[in-house]
Amino acid sequence: MRALPILSLISFFIGLILALQGAYELRKFGALNLVATAVAVTMTRELGPLITAIVVIGRSGSAFAAEIGTMKVTEEIDALETMAISPIHFLVTPKFLAMIVMLPCLTIWANMMGILGGAVFGVAQADFTVGRYVQASIDALFLRDITAGLIKSVMFGITITAVGCLEGLSTGAGAEQVGRSTTRAVVMSIFLVVVVDLVFTALFFFVSEH
Repeated sequence: MRALPILSLISFFIGLILALQGAYELRKFGALNLVATAVAVTMTRELGPLITAIVVIGRSGSAFAAEIGTMKVTEEIDALETMAISPIHFLVTPKFLAMIVMLPCLTIWANMMGILGGAVFGVAQADFTVGRYVQASIDALFLRDITAGLIKSVMFGITITAVGCLEGLSTGAGAEQVGRSTTRAVVMSIFLVVVVDLVFTALFFFVSEH
């Protein structure tokens, strides 16, 4: 929940930027009325899940690595194993479940904020009313657009949690290793999220072709 303010702000601005950039080209073809379509589809299929994932990596993925890494350095992981408590079940599994549930919810919120950002431009410059803009956005979206974004968000959540927890569990001895694990977790998570995004975008493209 603490990610909502920054995610809302970023998504709103991205939606506004998309509307401005789309209008720049669409105006040449007299198709300024398609701004709502461009923003809605781009946010739900691609940028909404991706922006959400990057924000969550910065807030939660790094926190996972730092928390588990600190527990590793202070031998709390060893203490759990001594008490016959599995660190995976006790520490990692709840994080997976939470991320799988929350990332799609945050993605839906980011999509709405992005569309709202586009609506600001649509109302101010493209002769839309708020109602017409929202209706145009809804008409532009198919169920597969929303589903594709949510499937991506679930996979992003799994990727972020796996990388953050793995880096935390592989932290070496010494306090400075916690910082290194956290940095590696953020960099690797962003890279793998982009790769996963590419794979699923290509998969959805080829499925829609056939």
